[in-house]
Order: sequence, then C-alpha cells, then structure tokens
Amino acid sequence: MRLATWNVNSVRARTDRIVDWMQRTGTDVLAMQETKCKDEQFPHERFGELGYQVAHVGLSQWNGVAIVSRVGLDDVQIGFEDQPGFSKDPEISPALEARAIGATCGGVRVWSLYVPNGRALDDPHYAYKLDWLAKLRADAQTWLSANPDQQIALVGDWNVAPTDDDVWDPAFFEGKTHTSQAERDAFHSFAEAGFTDVVRPHAPGPGVYTYWDYTQLRFPKKQGMRIDFVLGSPALAARVTGAEIDRNERKGKGASDHAPVIVDLADEGW
Repeated sequence: MRLATWNVNSVRARTDRIVDWMQRTGTDVLAMQETKCKDEQFPHERFGELGYQVAHVGLSQWNGVAIVSRVGLDDVQIGFEDQPGFSKDPEISPALEARAIGATCGGVRVWSLYVPNGRALDDPHYAYKLDWLAKLRADAQTWLSANPDQQIALVGDWNVAPTDDDVWDPAFFEGKTHTSQAERDAFHSFAEAGFTDVVRPHAPGPGVYTYWDYTQLRFPKKQGMRIDFVLGSPALAARVTGAEIDRNERKGKGASDHAPVIVDLADEGW
C-alpha cells in the first residue's frame, strides 16, 4: 500500500497534475491539504473516474483537507473530537476550520491534517496553533491507548520545522513561527505519545525539505523547510518499507509550493 500526503495549494488549480502524479506513482491513498474549495467545488469526478473514493471538507477558498483512496474509505470523520476553533474577535465564538479529516483506508486510520500557521509569535493565531496541536496530541494518545495495535497515520502540513536541520538557515527564523521552542515541543510531544516520524529514517537531513516559498527563488536556491510529515503509530511504523519526498514535483510551471511525501507499507501479514 502506498500512502502519500501533499499540500496541493488549490486542488482545482492542480487537478491534472495531481491525477497524473497519482497514476505515475501508483499511489493508493493521498491525503491533501489546502484544497481551497468548498465541498461542492471539489473535482470528485476526476478521482472517481480512476477508481478513487473521496472524503473532503472545505468551507471557503481557504484551508480544506481531503483523503482520496482506492483501497477503501470508511468511517469518515470531519475534525477530531476536541479540535478547537478560531476567531480573531474575542466577542465572536471560535469557528471550527476545515483542517482535519479522518478515514480508514485499507485498515489504516488516516488523518489529513493542516495545522494552523501561527502567523507571528505575538499573534492570536500562534496561541490557537499551540492549542490545536495540544488537543490533537491528547486525542491521538487516547486513540492509541484505546487500541495499541491500531494502525494510525497522522499526516499532512504540520507548519513546524522540528529541528534546525529542517530549515535552510536557522538564524533567518529566529523570532519567527515554525521554529519556536513551544512549537517544536508540541511536535515532539507526539513521539512521547507513541507516534514516530516514519519518513526521516528513509530521507534523512539536513537539507531535505518539503516546502519552498514561491518568493525570492527559494526553490532553485535550495532554501526550504521540512514541515510535512507522516507520524505513525507503532503498528503502522512496523509496516513501513520505504519513504521519500518527491522533490521533483515542486519543479515546473504550476507546481505547489510543497512536495508530496510518500510512505510504502508492507502487505498485511508481512
């Protein structure tokens, strides 16, 4: 089974590219982030024609997450149990954003996650980001405690670079989001809860990135960040036979600013 995650930065703008990539790579399950469309605008037909089922949640032209699968798509859940919402105005109740969707695909509980950006260390969005990660971590630990043998994949754009090796210049990010100690601690807390970065052993750094800003020629200058991850439960991690970051898909006209992250899993009963 081949599982991938990709911040596509608008599924409608890149449908042809996504579909072509999935066919070329033999991807069975793809989790997408930043689909940037409402549910009725998602190109369900294109994926359906290829034998993929689709689960998507999108509320506006921002955010949006999806899972497409050709190995089953069961028990779809929009948002995790304690997922917090966000509001810039303290007098307005926080609204739940389209940032998390879960489904069981080929026996694996897949969560497509688009972690809040944080914006700036003194921005309310930063506190929201830390709360969002804390609530996800608590729920994920509960899932694993309830069934230690469950295969769980927490995948997506985490908007955290957990080590200095995961950014092109640590000094450039001092005083900014994505590399603050609180964000890194929040990310590492998932390891304490039993989840493992299953890609890094197969694609070690430094200099191995998943995201390159469109501005200032970041991609050709190799000035990127590693912020897209697949964190697996012990049972899921035990099935991983290989993993890679498809940097080539960041190239060319019309590319997303993120590259796909791929994990290969051994057949059941390996």
